[in-house]
Amino acid sequence: MASSTPSASLSSLPPTPSTPSGKAVVTPGSSSTGPDPILRNALRYTISPREYAALHKYILSKSRALRRAAPTPSSVDKALQPRKGRDDYNAKAVRHALRVFTATWIGMKAWDAIMRRLGNKESSGSGKKKPFYKSPALRLSLSLSTILFLYRVLFRFLTRLRAHLLDPQAEPFRLRNPRTTATLTSPFAPAIGASLAGLALGIYPSKQMRVSIAIYALFRALEFGWNVCEKDGLIWGVRNGKNRERPWWFGSWMLQPFAFGQLFHAAVFDPDCFPSSFGDLIFKNSSTYLPPRPENYPTNLKWPSPSQILENIAEMARLNWPPFISPILFPNKEVLPPTLTGISPLSSQAHPLITSLSCATLHPSDPSCLRTYLTFWLDSFPSMTRFFLILYSALTIVPRFRNLYNFPFATIQRIISQALRLSTFATGALSTAWASLCFFQQYLPRHVLAAQRVFLGGFLAGMWAWVERRHGRSVFLYTARASVDSLWKVGVKRRWWKAMRGGDVWVFVLALMVTGVVYERDAKAIREGQWRKGVSWLRGEGWKDWAVEDDGEDEDGEGKDKDE
Repeated sequence: MASSTPSASLSSLPPTPSTPSGKAVVTPGSSSTGPDPILRNALRYTISPREYAALHKYILSKSRALRRAAPTPSSVDKALQPRKGRDDYNAKAVRHALRVFTATWIGMKAWDAIMRRLGNKESSGSGKKKPFYKSPALRLSLSLSTILFLYRVLFRFLTRLRAHLLDPQAEPFRLRNPRTTATLTSPFAPAIGASLAGLALGIYPSKQMRVSIAIYALFRALEFGWNVCEKDGLIWGVRNGKNRERPWWFGSWMLQPFAFGQLFHAAVFDPDCFPSSFGDLIFKNSSTYLPPRPENYPTNLKWPSPSQILENIAEMARLNWPPFISPILFPNKEVLPPTLTGISPLSSQAHPLITSLSCATLHPSDPSCLRTYLTFWLDSFPSMTRFFLILYSALTIVPRFRNLYNFPFATIQRIISQALRLSTFATGALSTAWASLCFFQQYLPRHVLAAQRVFLGGFLAGMWAWVERRHGRSVFLYTARASVDSLWKVGVKRRWWKAMRGGDVWVFVLALMVTGVVYERDAKAIREGQWRKGVSWLRGEGWKDWAVEDDGEDEDGEGKDKDE
């Protein structure tokens, strides 16, 4: 009976046209025969029937040659239908993995071209040409696409295994292996097992980007876990059967004192562990405390750069902040220790009324620390405001031009207020960090907190985050991630802990595990709808917000997979 089915199906097909030589001609565009097997498999793993129908309608059908050569949407739809009792899950996983690979490859190449255009010598495409298989664009694309594919395959396998073990027929196995059964039948088992797909991040070489990806994923996972614990009353407690509300003063702004303290300490004592992006921002906007080379200064004489000034400040701390002896008043006396001769161009012209060496280094021409502090505000605040005004205008108007059209005054007011708040926060933090060095040397004994006062100055600078506490969450988390990265490098450098090979990959795996467990326990703990849809898509459940769906549709009425 099984052998008669193919012959019956073949006899029902119309005769295949042939050439004068007798060979059959395959007509891909024929709706009766459908696409050949090679084309059918190529379509299955690259495009869905609905997408092919749209492609055929708007592109292929516009050309007579393409319309005659390409299969019809009906034949493709019929050919790509999964076999009875099966689904399109694996094909869709391959399809999405290929798209992630292509999108990442194009994005990396475009970014590399932009960086080369801007003159960035550290772009992956500059310098010595690397082999194709060592290309960062290829390895990052391969890494992300492999993570997606393996995650879906593992999640599907473990979900089905859990369902089989919960079946009544598997009761003998459950009785013989209670511990294994308890592990594999846990509702969190698929999410935990699928997180091992994160090991594919190791395909990408161990660079700063891989570390940044791991730290970002970890921060997001910890945030989701915090939301679950807060919702369950594990943080603020429960009173009268209801969870206590979060204190009004509590927020992500509280991370900034610790982050700024660590970053400022690393900038002074461990500049090789300090993020270069922060260094550029600090040096470009701190000309009041980091005097630039005067225009009329002789070219044959050296002038300390901002990094050299910080190195000498670190040496001052190691020497317990020696006092300043003016070379103008005492020309024949040794005024600087031998290890601080690098700042002699600054101290040699310092005002005679200055008594502390840090003041002679940071503002040699003005003996008043308060006046220097106010001058910093007058010089830096307008430029900071202009920069953030342009930035927020681009981030608000470009993606949300409709808001500007419908509510012009409210939109402009929001942009201006955000720019003013953030510029106040940045200017206040920078000015407080620099001024704290002078303040502590003026009012603290030389040997008290000689090195720790740098961290304390950064801590006080981070208190300016209170100004932007309601709207600066993204900025606060960014600086916190940079601080964690810097702290880890400082700890490895000073041998506080040992660096584990591939440790960032395991951090990424842990982040995937926590995110998956939180999503399985309470999807609403991931408060951003786009993130919930992203986790659902990663699991192969479609681009849908299952936490808010109603009768098979989400809030936007989109009940179908984004791919379909």
